[in-house]
Amino acid sequence: MPKMVFIERDGTRREVDAPLGLSVLEIAHRHGIDIEGACEGSLACSTCHVIVEKKWFDMLEPPTEDEEDMLDLAFGLEETSRLGCQIVMTEELDGLTVRLPKATRNAMKS
Repeated sequence: MPKMVFIERDGTRREVDAPLGLSVLEIAHRHGIDIEGACEGSLACSTCHVIVEKKWFDMLEPPTEDEEDMLDLAFGLEETSRLGCQIVMTEELDGLTVRLPKATRNAMKS
């Protein structure tokens, strides 16, 4: 089974099993990683924002216009920022490493 690495807000690295076909958001939730995912992966928020290591970022499909619109709302946006709900695990992504941003912004809450 493929693996992926989450670098948590405090710098802790957690390597976890990453079943094929699941999104980074789903994998995070399976392993108790602190990613909110307020819209439950429906591409309506930016609370599953992750920063992908450059090596892996270049292997991902480009973000859709909808994802880019949501990323514009993300706190701490970086060049390799993506939404975890839009990255789906494949064999080629075995070892994928993402870092959690220092904070998130939930525009869905009033």
